[in-house]
This record gives sequence, structure tokens and C-alpha cells, in this order.
Amino acid sequence: MSVVERAPWNGTDEEAVEAIVRWIDDPVGFVRDVFAAEPDAWQADALVAMANGEDPRVALKACKGPGKSTVLAWFICWFMATRLHANLLALSITADNLRDNLWKELAVWYGMSPYLQRVFDFSGERFFSREHPKTWWCSARAFAKDARPDQQANTLAGLHSKHVAIVLDEVSDYPAGVLAAAEGIFSTQGQEAKLVVAGNPTKQDGPLYTICTRDRAMWVVIEITGDPDDPKRSPRIDIEYARTAIGQWGRDNPWVMTNILGLFPPTQSNALLGVDEVSAAMHRDIPRYELEGLPKILGVDVARYGDDRSVVFMRQGRVAWEPEVFRNLDLMTLAGQVARIADRQKPDAIFVDQGGIGAGVVDRMRQLGFPVIGVDFGGKPLSVRFQNRRCEMWWLMADWVKTASLPEAPELVGELTGVTFDYANASGKLALESKDDMRKRGLPSPDLADALALTFAAPVAFKARPDDYGVLVAQSVREAQDYQPALG
Repeated sequence: MSVVERAPWNGTDEEAVEAIVRWIDDPVGFVRDVFAAEPDAWQADALVAMANGEDPRVALKACKGPGKSTVLAWFICWFMATRLHANLLALSITADNLRDNLWKELAVWYGMSPYLQRVFDFSGERFFSREHPKTWWCSARAFAKDARPDQQANTLAGLHSKHVAIVLDEVSDYPAGVLAAAEGIFSTQGQEAKLVVAGNPTKQDGPLYTICTRDRAMWVVIEITGDPDDPKRSPRIDIEYARTAIGQWGRDNPWVMTNILGLFPPTQSNALLGVDEVSAAMHRDIPRYELEGLPKILGVDVARYGDDRSVVFMRQGRVAWEPEVFRNLDLMTLAGQVARIADRQKPDAIFVDQGGIGAGVVDRMRQLGFPVIGVDFGGKPLSVRFQNRRCEMWWLMADWVKTASLPEAPELVGELTGVTFDYANASGKLALESKDDMRKRGLPSPDLADALALTFAAPVAFKARPDDYGVLVAQSVREAQDYQPALG
């Protein structure tokens, strides 16, 4: 963030009406006008996400000191200034933390805007409309760390407006019930509701970790870093300080990961992948020439339960393409859908989970003449290191993800990072957590990840085809992932 060489906007009430129409969907323009400030690149991304009506939940996953409190303060000011009779709640992990950080930051920006000072008033606990103090406000709230769930919910009560928002700062260490209580703002039909949270990735549990893994599909996650090699790094992190810390301690040091890079600390000892490894794969591009001559492989996970999904995943070399997901299909219809995909992509191999009802899909695909191979997740692995075939495939997939390019499928983050393994079994071999055990922990079946893992069921040889040349029209793999028809 930088202050621009011009005075903050301070138009008349009549001019404000026209300006608010311009700002209502443009918080970046609001910041530039009202505060004469220029957001950093990541701050602009965050503000745009917060204004998107289709994504009511935004999380800032941040290194230390990048200016996240500034963005939260800007959001509060923008929402208050552009929504009639807006109701907002602002919280932090403690009342002292809120007072000394977010509320102090809000006071600073309020003090920089003659327009906001004319229209709103500001105190130690409330930011409110001068004309409508009882119906148009942002309130500072706090709760005890050991508060019961009902007490946490009461802290977040009292929002009665067509435009409501809750801002939770330092969310990593919140009790889980606070986030659940905050979700209550989405229960009223016809309201505009926003839930904005921010925190440092200090540990592999807690609300921020849950948002970035299990619940990723529900959230827009803005990743904020001080990494000297990242073009969107926060300039508020001194680049030489960051380089010195990385040089002295290394990128895999837990303190460096959390405070400089904005990454969760190293993967817990019984997980195959960390959230940041999966996120990195979703931002990694692969030169298209790397795919020439490499086999296309389809993995098909067949649903067994009503809540599970059948998934078709295609992989070619270090690239996985956007999966296709199906629900509530009978076996013949599912086989027809897989055949449609196979006709389009012309894979060199199709691996189908044949356990349970999946055998019916295998049989039908063979009847249709496709190169299908049935895989039994509980069957014998190719290597004696693993307890079963599924564990072996997941191990190979996890190693592949660390240098691969994944599609930006938010659900995949939670699925790839949620499954655990251990050696504590009678065989002494590497064992993967079962789907039943995952359900006991409240995690959904990893259907997408299982389908991707199936593409590692066995080595596949490439079969040359006339249409393999020029198969990628896009300039890069990332472009092609976003535009599936270019794949053949």
C-alpha cells in the first residue's frame, strides 16, 4: 500500500450519491478515492474478492506484517459507506488484540478521510452513522477463549439489516464454535451477507486450517507472502530481511514458513501432503512440450454411497486436468459418460475402481472396446512396502503432486491433505486411513483424490496416434486446463 499524491475525496452529499454508485462494487476504487491510497497487488485481489457477490466467504492466509489489518479496515469502511444501514461485527482473538490492532487500524483510516468523518462517528467500541446510530454501525465484540458455544453465538448476535458482515481477525486460534456461529449470518434469505476472516498459518488445525483444507470449496482464500521470489509479495515485508531469514534458517524452517512465507508449518507426521504443497501445484504451470509423447490416463472412482460422487480424472505426465463429477447415476449411464470422455480424450489406459459396484462399469467399458483395467483398492500392491493397492497409489500420487500441475479444484485441497497414514498395524507396512475412519473424523469421502490416485495404478506405455500432434492449442498447460476443448 502507498499513499498517492492527492487529497482524499470529500465531495458534497449530492456528489456522494453518484460516487457511492461507482464504489458499490469497486472497493479498490473506493480506497483510491476516499483514502488517496494505492493498494498492493495482493490487497487489490483481496478487495475484489470481498466485493464478489457470488463468493460471500473470504479468508486471508497471511505471513506476519503484510498489511492484512489494513485490508480488513478498508473493507469495513467500504461496506459501511456503500450499504444503507449496514450492520457489521469485528472480532479478534482477544479484546486487547482487537483494540491494539484491527480497531486501531480502523481508527487510523477513519482519521484519514474527511468524508467518513463527516458522515460517521467513531468510538472505542463502535463505528456508526451520525444520522442513524442505532441501525447503521460496526461494533467491536469479544469473547472469552473458554466461552461455551452458546456464549460464542451470543457474541455474534444482533445483526438485523439487509446488509450484514462479520470480520474475524487472528482466526487461527479461535475456538471452532466461533466460526460455526458466524455462519449464522447466511441463514436469512434476501440478505447480503459477508464473512471475512484473516490469520497467520501457525498450525495444522484450527479454523484457518479447516478453511484452507476441508472447507476450501466454500471460501476464496487469498494467500499473502513475504517470499522474495513471489511477484505479488507484500512490499511491507523488508525483502533483505526475508532473504536473510531464509538464508539463515532455510525455507522449510517452521518459523520462516509461517512468518515470512505465509505457509502452514511442516506437514503433520502422519499426513502425505500439506495444504501449501497442494496449493503450489494448483498455481504451477508446465511447459506444453513436456506432454508430447506421454500417455493419457483416466482414473475412474465409482460411487458406493448416496452422498459420494463418481469422478473421472485425466492425467498426462505432470499435468492433471479438471475432473468430471457425477452423482446418482446408474452403472450403465455412468459407463456411457466415461465412454463419452474416452472417445474425446483417447486415453492410453483407463483405470476403474472395481470394488463393490465398480465391476459393472469395468464390464460395460470392456464390452464397448475401451482399454479399461479394473483396480481393487484393497488388493495386493506392486511393492511390499504398502498394505494395499490404494495406499501404494496414494503414495505415488503424493510424491507426484510436489512437482505437478493440478486444476484449481478447491475440494481437492481438503481431500489430498485430509487422509492420514501409519505403520501401526499388524503387517508393519504403510497403511492409508480408510474412508470409514475419515467419516468418523467428519471428513467426506475423497472421491476426487481417489480418482486421481487411480491414474497411478500401473505404468502405462504411450501409443502413438495421428491426432497427438498439436493436441494443445493453448500457449501453456495452465491455459489448456482452463479450456478443456483444446485437449482433443
